[in-house]
Amino acid sequence: MFTMRFDMRAAHDGTSRAELYEAAVEMASWAEDRGATLAFVCEHHCTGDGYLPSPLLLATALAARTSTLRIMVTVVVLPLYEPVRLAEDMVVLDIMSRGRVSYVAGVGYRPEEYEHLGVDYGRRGRIADDKLAVLLKAKTGEAFEHDGRRIHVTPAPLTPGGPRVAWGGGSAAAARRAGRHGIGFFGQGGDPGLVEVYEAEAAAHGYEPAFCFMPPPDLPTTVFVADDVDAAWDELGPYMLHDVGGYTGFGAAVEDMVNVTAAMTVDELRAADRTHRVISVDDAVAQVRAGIPLVLHPLVGGLPPDVAWRYLRTVADEVMPRVTP
Repeated sequence: MFTMRFDMRAAHDGTSRAELYEAAVEMASWAEDRGATLAFVCEHHCTGDGYLPSPLLLATALAARTSTLRIMVTVVVLPLYEPVRLAEDMVVLDIMSRGRVSYVAGVGYRPEEYEHLGVDYGRRGRIADDKLAVLLKAKTGEAFEHDGRRIHVTPAPLTPGGPRVAWGGGSAAAARRAGRHGIGFFGQGGDPGLVEVYEAEAAAHGYEPAFCFMPPPDLPTTVFVADDVDAAWDELGPYMLHDVGGYTGFGAAVEDMVNVTAAMTVDELRAADRTHRVISVDDAVAQVRAGIPLVLHPLVGGLPPDVAWRYLRTVADEVMPRVTP
């Protein structure tokens, strides 16, 4: 089985934005009956390569064109949102998707995004705590009071308690925030010690620990499957290197994020064999048979859709028939 990630970045001018967005929606629709189990949509703002700034809009488009595919919005940079309005959008999408959309929220790490949207970067932790508390109440559809005003998000969500929201990050502060609010935690850096931090904070606030995901340090975040691995690296390498360079250009620390590497060239990226991989059909079959989904990023770096479709069809036509009963 496989997942797909869409961040809508484009390294080159050859493919229009409209073509990329259209391709993402078509790919989700096509893939849900061919082994896709989850689509991730991401968020960043004011980037030179057009990183997706409105993930709920794309998630809505994906939900409208699919019927079973689960969708996860990750990461919602929560301090940049008005939480009641966000809860309303989440509830409407919960109804439209019949409960298939979930969320991972976080504080982000780019000061320019906070400046862009007029939020104090220096107070992001406190802002996140305040807004998370409001969001978690508002998304339930139950009326409550906050700062002297009555809040009641209507209509009620389809999912009891509202769509699932977890917290993400690679720091102890992030793990504690998830535990303190009684929600799941998605680790970003793979430090196993964060599990204990999360569980201890949850217990201290009277919560049973929820879902906690800590990625292994060698977990790839971009995988392609090819009949000719060498030729695929020649074709895909520049686009995958752009993906790497974008995150390091954001100021993301290599040691803190599973999708970041210090590679500066395509050869270094391939040799690292960690975040970005091209694997053979046989290796892909073995991986899926072992219970490890393929983490696909079909439009990585603005890869032209006609090229991206070829690699998706390799997965659907050559891998899935060998692993599906």
